Amino acid sequence: MSNTNNPTESSSEGFGFIPHLAIDAVIFGFHNNQLKVLLMQYSKTCLHALPGGFVLLTENLNDAAKRVATERTGLSNIYLEQFYVFGDVARHDPTPFISFMEADGSAHNPGHWLLQRFISVGYFGLVDFTLVTPTPDKIFDSCDWYHLDALPPLIQDHTAIVHKALQALRAMLDDKLIGFNLLPRDFTMSELQSLYETILDKKLLRPAFQRKMLGLSILERVAKKFSGGAHKAPYLYRFVSK
Repeated sequence: MSNTNNPTESSSEGFGFIPHLAIDAVIFGFHNNQLKVLLMQYSKTCLHALPGGFVLLTENLNDAAKRVATERTGLSNIYLEQFYVFGDVARHDPTPFISFMEADGSAHNPGHWLLQRFISVGYFGLVDFTLVTPTPDKIFDSCDWYHLDALPPLIQDHTAIVHKALQALRAMLDDKLIGFNLLPRDFTMSELQSLYETILDKKLLRPAFQRKMLGLSILERVAKKFSGGAHKAPYLYRFVSK
């Protein structure tokens, strides 16, 4: 969970925020057939966490999630999908927050609102990470991309949140693909297949993949991509406008 640069968030009472409710955002970055996740590192510690934050008393939940994602990426048009609510008692572990408070020189007491149990609403999003400006705030030393196969240890249940987000992304990929804006307006079937293979982490048979995508009725063929002889040029597709 992150600081939103609002002075009341660092107060022991958490004045102005909905108590016991947090947001954790799993921002996946896609580029050149690579899938990475954006992580934060708390100042003066080795603790890593997902970008996150809290919900203002006067703020809609989805608006809070968009605010958190925008603050960490610099992008204002991220497609976010709410995928799960994390509320197990076992996820409550105040140790990391005590550590970064001590590292930051901040006073804390057992009743501090950051040390209490939180229910966290998980959101995931997909972006082209070359367009992102990873931006930490004052309680973080860094905000960087990490490959999914090389994640550092994360606080609380954040590793499980990443895995749950990836499962949700894979399950929703067919339905949500248009919203992610991960491909150029016109693309080849090969480029679309590469996107699927990267996210699903497996190779797909080309004929079966093409039949599946055309059967979803979400694509329209527009032209051929002239990259050589006309007989070799692949067709271009785009998503059907909704």
